[in-house]
Amino acid sequence: MDFTFNTYSVILLFFGTVTIILPYFIYRSSEGAVRWFSFAMLSNAIWCLGYGFELASSDLEQVKIFVDIQYIGITTLPVYWLLFCMKLSGLEKWYQRRSNAYLLCFMTLVSCIMVWTNDHHHFYYTEMHIDFTEKIPLLSFKRGTGYLLFTIYFYITLLVANILLYISYKKSAPIYKRQRYSIIFSSTIPWMANFCYLLGLKPFGNMDITPFSFIISVFVVAIAVHRFRLFDIIPVAREKVLDLMQDGFLIVDDRHRIIDYNKAAVQYIQAAGQKIVGMPINIAFPDQEELLNFIRNEQSGKVVFTIERLKGTLHLEAEIQQLNENELNSNTTIIRLQDLTQIKKEEIRSLQQTEELKRLNQLKDRIFSIISHDLRGPLVNLSEVIKMISNDLITIEEFKMLSPTLSKDILYTTDLLENILHWSRSQLSGYGIKKEHFDLRSMVVNEINYYLPSAASKKISIVQDVFPGKLVYADMLMVQIVVRNLLNNAIKFCYEGCQIDVFAMYHKSGMMELCIMDNGAGMEEQVLKKLFNGENQSTRGTMNEKGTGLGLMVCKEFMERNNGSIKVESTAGRGTKFFIYLPISE
Repeated sequence: MDFTFNTYSVILLFFGTVTIILPYFIYRSSEGAVRWFSFAMLSNAIWCLGYGFELASSDLEQVKIFVDIQYIGITTLPVYWLLFCMKLSGLEKWYQRRSNAYLLCFMTLVSCIMVWTNDHHHFYYTEMHIDFTEKIPLLSFKRGTGYLLFTIYFYITLLVANILLYISYKKSAPIYKRQRYSIIFSSTIPWMANFCYLLGLKPFGNMDITPFSFIISVFVVAIAVHRFRLFDIIPVAREKVLDLMQDGFLIVDDRHRIIDYNKAAVQYIQAAGQKIVGMPINIAFPDQEELLNFIRNEQSGKVVFTIERLKGTLHLEAEIQQLNENELNSNTTIIRLQDLTQIKKEEIRSLQQTEELKRLNQLKDRIFSIISHDLRGPLVNLSEVIKMISNDLITIEEFKMLSPTLSKDILYTTDLLENILHWSRSQLSGYGIKKEHFDLRSMVVNEINYYLPSAASKKISIVQDVFPGKLVYADMLMVQIVVRNLLNNAIKFCYEGCQIDVFAMYHKSGMMELCIMDNGAGMEEQVLKKLFNGENQSTRGTMNEKGTGLGLMVCKEFMERNNGSIKVESTAGRGTKFFIYLPISE
């Protein structure tokens, strides 16, 4: 072959050789979308080298050979660029379908065959000759139908690819804007040059400036690779990974503004309708001085803090990492936000369970102590008295003198056994509650009648003012036990001549309020605080009546299980008021 090298051909051959080597290293060191880009560069190199040898040739047959070589690059370039943009946009499933892959291969192969066999049909070029009127011999041709069809296919493919490229990078984070502008700018240069050539805007006669524009494009990409680390992170892949993460990620620039974030971080930022990108970090997390000090002082570390959001109180751990040598943004800060709310709740629940277990253990020890001492004592006394009567050690008169004391002991033992039995049954997981509508007045009257003898022995009057027909919805047996305990306590701590009032009314909360009020001994403030939690120690009554301290705990347990509540008001020396609140409907 005969070559006459000139400035234009040497430039193309030099940069074509460089470009054909570069894709090899890109392919070896990268994967995914970048590999498709390396193939696109290889196609461009083939085009440049073929056109460089064409410009150095003056023989038509020799020129045709290099035109055929060029079209290997020309026909594959738009395909590889489309595949690159699809991979970058996350649309690789499209070309992974065999039918679509075959379509791209078919269009490429048909275009090449049309050019290679043009001498037989002249469908692509209707006429070809060498123009010697220019400074250098140049190929002059007339475009055929095949040429026009390929040009339409060529530009549609490139247009679709660049639209995908633009959309994907438009959605990407601002931190990647230099990457975005680099790729879009570099891809635009050769397409604009080729479009001008097709329109007849030819500053160098019949010379096609498209391969030369690719040299500029490759130069721009080389700068982007070196300066902006163009292919270190593929933005679409990065977004997919970050958006799948449950932890929130923020990137803050050296001016303490948020420049990037993932979806998980949105729920933690106090945006209030503002755009998150560009928002100062102190606006996103107000009143978090410890976090802000880490960022201002460019320190790495961890900070635990609490924020209030629509979901409620959130406990977060911020892991702060400073990247002082980042080439994209100097003094960039990466913040990983981990939600510790559930862990905190588990810790609180665990502490509550520990405290509850401790309380139950103390209560268990106390109940065993009561059973072993308070329950055993009266029974032993009764047993000894019976033995003494059997052995004629005491007379009937002496027994009658002891009987009031024995009666009190038996009554105390009965109440104690009842409370222990009811409390222990309430702790069983399978213990059911039989809720029903019942008349509150009838139940209260029955309980008052039960305690009238005890009240009469201390000359205490009981006055009830519960109107008939006041229905409540609860377990009647449980409410009886609660009222019985409260009446027993009222009698126990009343002096001779005192009065106990029992009345009921509808409360504004929609519950029925039942009050048992006395003007007896009353209680101190410190006693009130421990009254329902099992820590209260039993206090003897005004006539030295014994107690266990379990009754009120049983009352509280039963009221809560019936969706009700109990409260107390008391003043030492002036008396006590117990209020119980019962539902009136299901």
